[in-house]
Amino acid sequence: MPRTVMSLLLALAVLGTAACSRDETPAQAGSGSLSGVLLDSQLAEVSGLAASRRHRGVLWLHDDGGNPARLFAIGTDGDRLATLRIEGVTKTDWEDMAAFRLDGHDYLLIADTGDNGGLRRTLQLHVIEEPARLQNARLRPAWSIVFRWPDGARDCEAVAVDERAGQVLLISKKRRPPEVFVLPLRPSRGIQTARPIGRLAGVPQPTAAELRADPKQARILNQVTAADISPDDRTLAVMTYRHLLLYRRGQGQTWTQATAATPKVSALPWLPQAEALGWSADGKALYATGEFIPAPLYRIEP
Repeated sequence: MPRTVMSLLLALAVLGTAACSRDETPAQAGSGSLSGVLLDSQLAEVSGLAASRRHRGVLWLHDDGGNPARLFAIGTDGDRLATLRIEGVTKTDWEDMAAFRLDGHDYLLIADTGDNGGLRRTLQLHVIEEPARLQNARLRPAWSIVFRWPDGARDCEAVAVDERAGQVLLISKKRRPPEVFVLPLRPSRGIQTARPIGRLAGVPQPTAAELRADPKQARILNQVTAADISPDDRTLAVMTYRHLLLYRRGQGQTWTQATAATPKVSALPWLPQAEALGWSADGKALYATGEFIPAPLYRIEP
């Protein structure tokens, strides 16, 4: 079947599912428009997304643990443009990524921070400089950060970079409310310890009816699966399986203060296991997608 036909059929399925799968009014529903469709079989387990700072109209993706250490460049229509093999790293459970600019260079940060079983003593963040050309290649990290949590293991699927402050923000997945930690973006050598700075306010909780219908599923749907900071370092976007939360930082505010305030909350458009979110390079919109294929790629204007 031609790709354009497949894309149209999926778009219709997405709209139909979104309209009938949730008991929400139109005002509560997500406002994303369908930007593209992921149909490539290699993109079946996408768990991280970041918009390129170097190549206009390009998004970077990575897949989950159990796959090779690689990044994919795609267009905003979902077509794969190039694959990068990342050498010199052990891929345990990649869960998020972020794009940032530092000293005139454009980088991608990959978060190897997944820990479903709560067993990992140390975790890694890998920083890759964006290549000048969009072609298949092999790259090594510009630097890596090895870190531990201050008080025992936890799962983390949401990481963001505040490039002006030189910090990495990390948000726990299963704790209620989710915890926020920071690490230095360019640390000295050695194992770092993530520093707690607060907790996320305003994360929607399951209703009594949802808990009665399916307690396990109801609790999972509100877990944090991705995050990104806007290019102006003013807005932290946080994704759960169901919602998009925006924490806006006022002049002179810290992230501790911003994440303790009530966020703007909206329902996500329908996604199969929503796990990938990133701001566009101009900061005007967010791109979001999920695991499994085919999967819609949405552009969401907050």
